[in-house]
Amino acid sequence: MRETMSVEADGQRGAAGRAADESVFLRGIGVLLLLLLFGAGCATQGDFRKLEERMLDAARARDAQPDPFERIAALAQEIEALREEQRQLKGELEVAQKTAGDALAESRKLRTAAVAPPNGDAPGPAGGQPQPAGETAPEDLLPRDATTSAEVLAYQDALAAWRGQDHKACIDQFRKFLQTYPASPYADDAAYWMADCHFKQGDYRVAVLRFNDVVRVYPGGNKAPDALYRQGESLLKLGPGFYDAARTVFKQVLKEYPESARAREAHQQLEAIGSG
Repeated sequence: MRETMSVEADGQRGAAGRAADESVFLRGIGVLLLLLLFGAGCATQGDFRKLEERMLDAARARDAQPDPFERIAALAQEIEALREEQRQLKGELEVAQKTAGDALAESRKLRTAAVAPPNGDAPGPAGGQPQPAGETAPEDLLPRDATTSAEVLAYQDALAAWRGQDHKACIDQFRKFLQTYPASPYADDAAYWMADCHFKQGDYRVAVLRFNDVVRVYPGGNKAPDALYRQGESLLKLGPGFYDAARTVFKQVLKEYPESARAREAHQQLEAIGSG
């Protein structure tokens, strides 16, 4: 204990001694400069006082500055703390994403179990219109009863408007559905059929945006390949000035969904419009 106190005391005396030595050194430099000035015949006693004060002020300012090494060490600790917080947040985000993914997969299983397609065939649009190749039609859900949820009822109502070619009602109801049930397992389908209604109305510019929403928000959904391809179709409808953009979209279909049924159609479209 005595040795520790002695070392600390020696350190304090050493620091104080160094400060005193530096002060004396600075004053000595000031004196030397003044002697040179006096020797040259161009300095006065007032000059000596001013220079001495300036030298002392400089020494005090230097002593008042914090130790740069201590500041660097403090900053390093702050950076490490921020990195640790970032690592924790990243871990929490990964857990949340996995939980959400598992929940979505489970919801899709339940939805598949609730689907009752007639005679095992995928239903097509009303009026017997052929379904485009590679595109799956909206699901027929089980008949309504007292246990049917408000979410499913809202989806069925919007789907009925789509089947009846009531495009305005289809758009309005699917938009309301997405606002009310943004996390619904039917959300990607709802967004896709709403975009389809815009396309059938001839609102091709809006359709481009709405199909892009499906791809952007639900990239892993079952409607993503269809939506990306239909975005290219919408661009073609806008005329030759949009062919380059359509080519880019069809190439993206081939790149991101090469195993999908839409990949073959995208290849055919690229052959039809040429390389430009």
